[in-house]
This record gives sequence, structure tokens and C-alpha cells, in this order.
Amino acid sequence: MPSFSSSLSRPSYCSRTSSPFLSNHSSLINGDPRRSLSFLPASPQGLNLDELCVRSQRKSVQSSVAARDGASATKSIPADELIGGLLSIPSQEAAKVATEPHGGGDKSTVSITVVGASGDLAKKKIFPALFALYYEGCLPEHFTIYGYARSKMTDGELRDMVSKTLTCRIDKRANCGEKMEEFLKRCFYHTGQYDSQEHFVALDKKLKEHEGGRCSNRLFYLSIPPNIFVDAVKCASSSASSVNGWTRVIVEKPFGRDSKTSAALTKSLKQYLKEDQIFRIDHYLGKELVENLSVLRFSNLIFEPLWSRQYIQNVQFIFSENFGTEGRGGYFDHYGIIRDIMQNHLLQILALFAMETPVSLDAEDIRNEKVKVLRSMRPIELEDVVVGQYKSTTKGGVTYPGYTDDKTVPKDSLTPTFAAAALFIDNARWDGVPFLMKAGKALHTRSAEIRVQFRHVPGNLYNRSSGTNHDRTTNELVIRVQPDEGIYLKINNKVPGLGMRLDQSNLNLLYSARYSKEIPDAYERLLLDAIEGERRLFIRSDELDAAWALFTPLLKEIEEKKTIPESYPYGSRGPVGAHYLAARHNVQWGDLSDQ
Repeated sequence: MPSFSSSLSRPSYCSRTSSPFLSNHSSLINGDPRRSLSFLPASPQGLNLDELCVRSQRKSVQSSVAARDGASATKSIPADELIGGLLSIPSQEAAKVATEPHGGGDKSTVSITVVGASGDLAKKKIFPALFALYYEGCLPEHFTIYGYARSKMTDGELRDMVSKTLTCRIDKRANCGEKMEEFLKRCFYHTGQYDSQEHFVALDKKLKEHEGGRCSNRLFYLSIPPNIFVDAVKCASSSASSVNGWTRVIVEKPFGRDSKTSAALTKSLKQYLKEDQIFRIDHYLGKELVENLSVLRFSNLIFEPLWSRQYIQNVQFIFSENFGTEGRGGYFDHYGIIRDIMQNHLLQILALFAMETPVSLDAEDIRNEKVKVLRSMRPIELEDVVVGQYKSTTKGGVTYPGYTDDKTVPKDSLTPTFAAAALFIDNARWDGVPFLMKAGKALHTRSAEIRVQFRHVPGNLYNRSSGTNHDRTTNELVIRVQPDEGIYLKINNKVPGLGMRLDQSNLNLLYSARYSKEIPDAYERLLLDAIEGERRLFIRSDELDAAWALFTPLLKEIEEKKTIPESYPYGSRGPVGAHYLAARHNVQWGDLSDQ
């Protein structure tokens, strides 16, 4: 977890002080520092000062104490003595240290290695996110970025490749070219095999040259296929780990195909890494509106009392893309839409939405509550699931290919490109409330949203004025994750005039209209959190186990029974069966009423 100096020394763009999940460590300057020592490592013999630079390059107050006391990197001091040292720091010195840029000068450095640097994810997302963090001043003063892949490439060729994907924010155009040039000077490349100890030893040697003897912290981002995760982790851990700082590894999904393969992957990774070194990334958890979900609920009195089966009729999690597999069918066919979207993105959002109030805003407390939700979920029945697959269609003289028209997809493939499901949480808060998921490719629009439909007003005095379709007058809270990020609440309102006619209107918070700043990409937030050791938006191993325990039996049944997916035209709203599924649970898909 980032220390108090992280939030104080960072520009406002990077600040976590406004985040609902950040523990406030400002009591080190104002108040009792004993309340803020939870981020320091505990030891029966005392606190090892070597750990003070391990946690984060920005923990400048701890570093200042060590330097002031003349302590060597291996000296241990009792906790009470450290507390006394912190208390004795003059207020002017503490304030100076807390506001010092980049967390304490040249005492530490961060080396970021993008493993699989020649791939699309690295080019389109990871390097641009790192540049955005650099542009906003969120990276430490001393950092190095290394691309690592099997492709033969020079430093100059990497920089040329990366430069084509870098952009500056609309509201941050000043010195854009100069900033890009400075950033690219920090980027280097090393060619190597993912399973070669020798090549990772060579990488380690290059990293040490750039680190220059400072306290070195190393982050490895595995932007590679899952079948080579373990080989890369083994080599990085044994041959390129930091010797005096932290080493962390970001792992991209998919995390296996089912409970068995996921457990095997976790077990293999833990042979070389501790759980707190593994950062399983789900980029949807880094999206602005998903992060705002708990703020909306827990910091607004009007919502929290309504957040239960007493007032909520159903909750919908809807994901749609208006394009097909586009040549990536070979990868997609191995996983399908349920594994690709539902089991991770949508289920993680559901857990955040439905969790009980955490004990604190600490990452572990939040993840504990998410796990409780997942373990409370009822096994998914096949009758509560609809699967579909898009077919070729012609519109306006343009022919759009079907899923099996993709040359990388088997002609007889039964892999779903669309799925809808009804899920239930068997606990006191949500008993009987259907949580509907819908996800698909080649649909009529691109969107991701959460829809909360409230119950009808009992004994509504205005039923005659609102018509016979009571569903049209249902209050609905919509959180639009993408695109056009926003939050709106549907309310019933009298139409101006002498008569009594009701209309449904929206109380609308459109982010682009309310906030002038461009919304950061999810990868920016998640990379920054990984650098700072903040784990709240990353998936813990028991979360992963609970998620797969829910979906594995369903996937096994679908595949064993060779369930034939219902066809739907490219660019349509999906298979008709999804509407029957919703109707069976007395629900109408909310996205239909907005079209």
C-alpha cells in the first residue's frame, strides 16, 4: 500500500488521497505515528531498514529517518525506537521530506520490464500507459523501461515502434514532443527467449547498469501467452530479481480455462513468487466508472439503504462489442465469450457491486468481501444460460462475415460468441434478486454498463397517468462504463401542462460534460498501483478459485453436451433466447428501452 508520502508528493492527477480505498497515513506528520505503521514489515527482532526502500521508492520519510540516524542498510532497530525517531523529526523537516518530488531523490529506482514487448498489447496499451504516467509526473525520478521479446530488435527500433502509439492528452499538449523524446530515452530493448536463464541473466546485467547501485525495485509485465507464463516467471525470479528491493510480476488473463488449470497455474507461479508479488490484472477493474462504483454506494446516503432485495428488483451487467473476432478467432475459439468476459470482467464487477461494507478501505478487507460474495453464489444452471454465435449478414450492400467464416476458426466450431445468464446470491441482502449478465461480439453497438432496476412503487397513485406498462415507469440507475462514461437515474416526472401526464426523465451525470480532464486509461491506473504495491484492483488467488468454482461446472456441461449456440445476425441485438431468459425472471433488458 502506498505510504502517506506517495499521495503528498505526487501531482494531483496521481493522488490517491481522494480514493475511497486509500488508507490515510498522514498521521505520521499530524497525530500518532503508531496508527500508521501497518505498512512497515513486522519482525520479532525489530524493523530492518533494508525493507524501508523495498516497499516503494516514494517512502521518503522512512528513508529520511534512516539517513538522519546514520543507519546502514542492514541495521535493525526496535519499533519503539523507530517511532521515537519519527516523532522527533522537526515539523519543517517532515514537511520538506513529504513534499520532495519523486520520493526522496536518488535513493531508489524502478525498472519496468515488458515481457512480450513486440506484441499488440504492449504496443497499444502498456507503453502508452507508461508514457501517460511519465507525462503526468507519476513515475519516480529514476526509472528504466526494458522491452523483452524473442524478436530481433535494437533500442532504436523499439523506440520507433513505441513512438507510433504515444499520444498526449487533449488537455495536456504542452511540450508533448519534448516529453515523448525524454520518455523514449528511458526505453531499451533486450532480445531473449522466455525460458532462457542465460538471457534473463544478461537482462539483469543491463538493468543493474541503469540502476547504478541504487535500491532497485523491479516490475515485470507478462504480456505473453499463458502457456509460457511459468517459464518466464521462473527465469525472471531466479535470474533477474531485485536483490535489495521489491520484485513484482503482473500477469494478464486468461488465468487458466477452468478450476483445474487455474489451480495448476497458481501453484506453479507460487513455486517462484509469493502471493503478494503476483498482480493478476483485470483491466476492467481499472476503469473509472468501476472504481467509482463503491464511492457512489458508500459515500452517498441515498443509495446504500436501497442496496438490497427490499428495493432492487434486478441488476444487469451488459457488455457488447460491435465487431467480431477479426482474425483473432484462433485464440478466441479456445476460450469463448464466457471465459473471456463473464468469468472475469463481469463477475469481478458483480462482486464489487454486491459486497458488504468492508471493515476498512484496505485492499485485503475489500478483497475479503468480494470473496464472500463469490462463495455465496448459487451454482449456475444450464437452463438459466443462453449461448449464441453470430452468422454472416448483408447490410447496405456490405457483407459481414460469420464467426466460422474466420479462417482461424474451425468450420464446425460450437464456441459461443454470445452468452446471457441469470445468477443468484444466496445471502440475506440479495436473496431472490436475479443478477443478469449479457456479453457478446458482433452486436449492434459497443458498450459496457451496469443497470440497477428498482421495484415498482407499491400502491402507486399515478398508475393511471403512467399507462398500463409499469416496467416503463421503473426507476433505474445506469452506470455506463464505456463509451461516453456517465451515471444517470431514471425518474418519473410530470409533463408540464394543465393535464396530469407522466414522463420518464434522466438525472444525468455525463463525465465529458462535468469534468474537463480526459479520463485515464485503465492500464495507467493499474500500472501505477502495481508500482506502488496497491493490490485492491488486482485479483487474489482465492478470488480466482471462487470465480472458477462457479463457472467450471457450467462450462463442462456446455462442452460435454455439445450445446449448439443459437445463431444471430452480425450487427443485431443477439439471439432471441436472451429475451426469453430475462422474461422467465420477470425482467426486461434495460438496454432495449434506451435504443
